[in-house]
Amino acid sequence: MSEEHYYLELCENPVQFENASSVNNVFFDEANKQVFAVRSGGATGVVVKGPEDKSSVAFRMDDKGEVKCIKFSIGNKILAVQRTPKSVDFINFIPDYPHLEFSQECKMKNASILGFCWTNWNEIVFITDQGIEFYQVLPDKRSLKLLKSQSINVNWYMYCPETAVILLSTTFQGNVLQPFAFKSGTMSKMSKFEIELPVVPKPAKLNLSERDIAVANIYGQLYVMYLKHHSRTTDSPCAEVILYQLPREGSCKKTNVLKLNTTGKFALNVVDNLVVVHHQSTQTSIIFDIKLREPDCALNVHQPVLPPRSIHPYRIPLTGIDSSSWSVFQPDIIISASEGYQWYLQVKLPPTVNLLQDKGKLIDFLLRRRDCKMVILSVCSQMLNGEDKGSLPVVATVFDKLNQVFKEYLEAEQTYTVAMESGPSRGSAARERPVRTQAVIDQSDMYTHVLSSFTEKKDVSHKFIIAVLMEYIRSLNQVQITVQHYLYELVIKTLVHHSLFYMLHQFLQYHVLSDSKPLACLLLSLEGTYPAAHQLSLDMLKRLSTANDEIVEVLLSKQQVLGALRFIRSVGGNDNISARKFLDAALQTADQMLFYTIFRFFEQRNLRLRGSPSFNPGEHCEEHVVYFKQVFGEQALMKQATV
Repeated sequence: MSEEHYYLELCENPVQFENASSVNNVFFDEANKQVFAVRSGGATGVVVKGPEDKSSVAFRMDDKGEVKCIKFSIGNKILAVQRTPKSVDFINFIPDYPHLEFSQECKMKNASILGFCWTNWNEIVFITDQGIEFYQVLPDKRSLKLLKSQSINVNWYMYCPETAVILLSTTFQGNVLQPFAFKSGTMSKMSKFEIELPVVPKPAKLNLSERDIAVANIYGQLYVMYLKHHSRTTDSPCAEVILYQLPREGSCKKTNVLKLNTTGKFALNVVDNLVVVHHQSTQTSIIFDIKLREPDCALNVHQPVLPPRSIHPYRIPLTGIDSSSWSVFQPDIIISASEGYQWYLQVKLPPTVNLLQDKGKLIDFLLRRRDCKMVILSVCSQMLNGEDKGSLPVVATVFDKLNQVFKEYLEAEQTYTVAMESGPSRGSAARERPVRTQAVIDQSDMYTHVLSSFTEKKDVSHKFIIAVLMEYIRSLNQVQITVQHYLYELVIKTLVHHSLFYMLHQFLQYHVLSDSKPLACLLLSLEGTYPAAHQLSLDMLKRLSTANDEIVEVLLSKQQVLGALRFIRSVGGNDNISARKFLDAALQTADQMLFYTIFRFFEQRNLRLRGSPSFNPGEHCEEHVVYFKQVFGEQALMKQATV
């Protein structure tokens, strides 16, 4: 298969734990993203591998029985190990603290510990079959303090470390879920909710299995994902994933249905806010984006964004890899315990470009992904070139979507700036500066990576090129973003290149191209090709109410010395201009008669203003007088008027 076939891949640098075959047990800690490889025999050897090398730890413990669960607190400060159904053992890993074990039994009589979760570096929750117990660990005293407990029958539990929410399965069928939230020493009971189980023929009863539930953070919201297998009594034989949104306050609600269009065994991941569903028997995966809304659906029903594909194969030296033995953990972890590998699942965006034909939908999809900028820009280039060339309405839709995101970022940045300048208001939370994500594609990005090369295409009609440029400018104007002068320059250069002077004149006359100094300068430079450009430029500069000396500078830089003089006289500023500046400019033209004309003009001005044609010492024109005498003779100097 070609690289373009796969849109999911395993990370290039997996966490690897050596001699996997000699490991008795492998545990995964979802909070710290750590793998614990436990080898027993005499003393218990533990190797802990995390996403970074510095989080790797190796140590030995006394063998006090089979390890059922093992996790570090945040920052690897305290290790918790469960060996029995009644208690959890702790070992300090804080520097300068005694490396001794201490233990805590669960408080509830006859209860069995199902597992535990660290919610902070020194806060831990025991989940038992009779409820939960929230403790503070006191490492210096080698003891625990009970902060809060709650009695409730528990079948199994799930933990979402990003939001510090624990989900408990209660009732006989296990389908009533009770969430608890933890933050800074507090435990909050959230609204419980019921998962609707498929109807089965009586007297059979269906229980909710933890294998069919996952908890994940998607687009900043907490969701419970329920893998609902097909029911023989319904018309729909295919499985689906049902999403329940779980707010901090208020009731949980069913929000999305993901149609899997098949049956069998499945596993769930969440990568870059996409729900990834793995299908075991076909060894393929599909992805869903819950923000790609299907029209006319109250409850959002979603089809896969892309066709099913395998994960890009990962080559393991000598042995190869058997994906059927993989274990999947939230949000984006895949572990092969038998081979000793832990990977992060990743989305490859370039292959999605050719798999999703609807350009508007493709852009919506890409804008929500992490590393999207260069892929979006490549879509824009592809859309304007070659066989994939889109129609103008499609191009307009894409530009509008990009500029809407750009505008929202600019507004957020402006709101932040205003808030910072006005200072903090009482009772308001501190504002965070808006993050410029890769979805923000500005005019510079579009100019550099798409439009400048597009205008040079020989196989594209100039009408389409100009239409595209004007469409992008229209889109910017529509969301009230100031168009940068280099985009107008691109339009002008394209029009001039194709000798479309009438259209250029129209664009300027009807202010389709907004006035600016750089644009006026560009028009001045075009005078040789298009004589009317000179006057159009001066008109533009006058409309800008630009300082007159700036217009003069522009004209002098183009060696249009007489033009500059005529302009300054037309606005009544000739009495205050620098004689030396004009004489220098005339000298640089190497046109002796032009120099004579300019010199004579200033002699006449001196005579009119001061009664003498001579230059004052402060005007620093001595070298120009010397040059005039050398070329035209001293007798050519104006004589002072006699009374």
